[in-house]
Amino acid sequence: QVRLVESRGGLVQAGGSLRLSCAASGTFFSRNTMGWYRRAPGKQHELVASITDGGITNYADFVKGRFTISRDNANTTMYLQMNSLKPEDTAVYYCNLRISSYGYSYWGQGTQVTVSS
Repeated sequence: QVRLVESRGGLVQAGGSLRLSCAASGTFFSRNTMGWYRRAPGKQHELVASITDGGITNYADFVKGRFTISRDNANTTMYLQMNSLKPEDTAVYYCNLRISSYGYSYWGQGTQVTVSS
């Protein structure tokens, strides 16, 4: 069983920064992709950024240049450094671990990020 535990989000003013983390535990394949998704009120679930076990990153256009995704050396903890936050970044952020070759996908419980104007 894979468990993903996200750090607590928080309330930050526009222009501020916040760092999220996601710790993965359990047994899972080393070849995987971890990512952050978000769901804002009234909007669809959307990919924010992802990173493979090899460190290849992918960012949504709306966060490029502002957010940075990373993983620790053990590849069990993922981070999202969010800078220059905007009110439209307000959402519940979810951690995901995907093992594409087997079609497995695991989700964290979500953490609220609120950016005030």
